[in-house]
Formats: sequence, structure tokens, C-alpha cells
Amino acid sequence: MVQIKHTFSLIVFIILLLRTIKVLGRDLSEQERALRAEFIQRLLNKQNKLEGKIKLLGGASKYEGNVYIYHAGRWGAVCDDSWDDEAAAVVCRSFNMTGVATVGGQYGETVEKYWLDDVICQGDEPNLSKCVFNRWGASDCSRDEAAGVMCMPESESPKNNRSLVKTWPNGRKLREVLNETVSHLRLMGGKNAKEGRVEVFYNNTWGSICPDGWTLYEASVVCRHLDLGYAEQALQTYAFGFSNIVISGINCDGNETSLFDCRHRQHDEVRCPGDVGHAAAVVCTNFLADLVLDTAVIERSAHLQDVMMFQLQCAMEENCLSKSAYEVKELIPDWQYETRRLLRFTAASLNAGTAEFRPYLPKHLWQWHLCHMHYHSMEVFATFDILDSNGLRVAEGHKASFCLEDNTCNPGVAKQYSCKNYGDQGISVNCSDVYKYNIDCQWVDVTDVQPGDYTFKVAVNPHARIAEQSFHNNAASCRLRLTTTYAMVFGCRHERP
Repeated sequence: MVQIKHTFSLIVFIILLLRTIKVLGRDLSEQERALRAEFIQRLLNKQNKLEGKIKLLGGASKYEGNVYIYHAGRWGAVCDDSWDDEAAAVVCRSFNMTGVATVGGQYGETVEKYWLDDVICQGDEPNLSKCVFNRWGASDCSRDEAAGVMCMPESESPKNNRSLVKTWPNGRKLREVLNETVSHLRLMGGKNAKEGRVEVFYNNTWGSICPDGWTLYEASVVCRHLDLGYAEQALQTYAFGFSNIVISGINCDGNETSLFDCRHRQHDEVRCPGDVGHAAAVVCTNFLADLVLDTAVIERSAHLQDVMMFQLQCAMEENCLSKSAYEVKELIPDWQYETRRLLRFTAASLNAGTAEFRPYLPKHLWQWHLCHMHYHSMEVFATFDILDSNGLRVAEGHKASFCLEDNTCNPGVAKQYSCKNYGDQGISVNCSDVYKYNIDCQWVDVTDVQPGDYTFKVAVNPHARIAEQSFHNNAASCRLRLTTTYAMVFGCRHERP
């Protein structure tokens, strides 16, 4: 019986296929061709109209749910890595509302591929596609890491309704909330003294910290506070057991010596979205990498170059040019002979730590790039941005895929990592990964930037995806003077990305 059903289904499929071939293969009249062309044009217009649009799925209403964004003719999900209330505000503004972020697939697993990952918004962007993120479709997230939002009228927002969650607008130090003389910190549930869920002695009881928004910045401070070295992992997990959540809304810069020096936005009420039973946890270590960006190399090497677009076709595949370059390609027949003005520079990252810097993706997930003829082990290793006096990006920061290797090493140190022949990638201790100014995408496209004074910011490991001893030497914030004939980069200083 099963064989008969299978044979019948196959016959039906063949008949439908033959009918389709017959329809598609026949000659079309001019009227039919015009109708088909009109249909395709309407379809293209609809796609352009939908580009960047947002919809929410899985919630009780159309104003809450997992976030989906329309791009390149299809809907895609957003991963919850780095997802926060600022990003939720951008999403909800499209509904003329405000809102709060949800993580961990609170509205169910995603039903589409991920379009966006590592989304970082300031909160004032006109739409989600204007925020910083990995390139479209680049994600290492599983289906249960969908980002979501709960949108609501401004009057009902927890940020404005003190009866729901009491907050301080700019946050206060935790030591101003807790009685530091009787408050303590400890790790519980781990296999050794260097790991476990983080517990705080608060209101005469030990309790856990809400894991929502828990990152390597907070974990680094915990390990430093307890004199346990550096944070190797920041976890949101039930693996180390669970105790009552007693505090939420903690935010650290990452260089504080005590967790009690970190900012705390909420008091009295605890708001902790996400999976029940999860708590903030850390794994500490004495050995960790530490990248230091060479500011002097950036200042010495920065310069302008005008390049014809036919020389940039490989770079265009990686979205290394500003949006106007792709519009030129669509509108101008001889676009290859148009020029782009590039701010080129060299970036050198020294591993001054005590352990190797290795990519977080396993080797079988590395991406082969035909233009560059090597594998890229990280989707986002560096970002380059030009900011105006208000801190707004005026040139799109390049979020690049990178190949990590030992280009130069200190005397007595042997090179270990190379991008050639599918070799292992990383940066050894006391070695530097150097991306010279003449390499593809080692630039910012400033064709559309008006002459003036700006801030030029270069950052490596910008989203803290890989643990380091310190993140406050990962970025160089420089002054940029841009004229019609030259560019000058000076006054660079280290800061956190």
C-alpha cells in the first residue's frame, strides 16, 4: 500500500511538472510579457517598501513578541546577544510606543533564519537597521536565542511607572544602595572556588543576581572583587544551582575594583525577564589574553586615497563601502569608473596577556572568502566609526570578517598562527595581528562626509565576545581633521569599545 501511494504521488508530480514546462516553454504574446513585467515590478516595489520593516510574532498582541526584520526579500529574526532596552526602544518607536527587551526566546523559538546578531543601539536610531550589528545574516545563535520586545504606551512604561519598577535615571553605585559594611559577595555551586553563581548578602539574606544583561564586563569585576583573577566566562545559567533573585539592573564598565562600585538602576522591586531558575554566574582564571591596540600606528598610517570602483568589487561583496556606493552601482551604467574616497589606516593588535587569543567559532564554522583566498574565523573582530560632535555616526563603521594570525612577534617569540592553508588562527602571547592600510576593507568610506573635525574610533573585539584581562585598551578614540585634500588623525587614547 505504501509503495502504491508513493508511485501515485510520483505520477502526479511528473504530470504537474510537464504542465509547468509546457506553460513556461510556450511563446508569450507582447501583452502577456507586459503583464509579467508589471507583476515583477510590483513585486520589486513591494520588497523595497518592506525593506527594514519590523513585525512581532508569538505575543498576545501585535505589540509584543519576537522581533523579525525584513531584508533582501525575506523576513529574518534577531539574536538576543547584546539585546537591551535601547534596542527595544528603537523597535517600539515604529509603533509610536516605548518598550522593554526580552531575551532567550521568551515568545518561542525563532521560525526564520537570523538576519541580525550583536545589535547595539543608542536608542535614538530611526530604525533597527541603523544600529551597529554583524553583517546581514552573520550569526552563531541557536533557535532559542530570539530577541523580543514588549511595547506599551509611554504612560505604562516601567521606566515611567514607579509602582512597577523604581529606577534612577542615570543609575547609582551599588554601595549607595547596599550597606557595604554588612554586604558581601560569594560564588556558590561550582566545582572549585573559581566558578559558580554570584550571590550577594542583601537584606540579611544571601541571594542571586538577575542574569538579564549579565556580560563579561560585570563578570570581570566579580572576579577582581573576589581576588580570583580574570573572568573567562559570564554565564546566565542554572548549572550552578539557584537561589532567590535579590537584585537586578546591575551595570559595570568592567574596570571597577569592586562590584559595589558598579551602577545600579533599580531598587525595591526586582525585574528579571528570561528563564526562571537562571542566575548570573562566572568562571574565573589566572591566565587570559589581553589585546592592546597600537594608537601610534593608527596616527602614523592614516591617509586619504581616491579609488575607482572597479578596483573595489571584492570589497563591495563584504559591504565595505557606504550605502551610496551601492546606489551608484544601481543607477549609473559606467559605475566602475566612479571614485570613492577612503580613509585608510593600519591597525595592529598586540596580545599582552598571559594566554593565546583564539576565535570563539569552531574551525568547521569558519567562512571561506574567495576574494581574499583564506578563511575568516570571526565575523566581527574590529569596527571603525567616524562620529560627529554629538556622537552620531556620519560614516558607517565597517564590521569586518577577519583572519587572525601572528604577523609580528617580540624578540624570542616564535610565530604560531597563520591564515594560510586552513591553518589554526589566533594571536600568540607577545605577538601582534597587523592589518596594513593597503589591505581590502582596512578603511572607512568617507566619500559622503563633509570636511570638518570628527572623532575617529577603532575597536577590536568590540562586543567582548572573547574574554580578555581588560577591555579598556581595546579601542582607540582619536581626533580626525578631514579636509578636501587630506586627513589627519591625532590625539588617540585608549578606552573601552
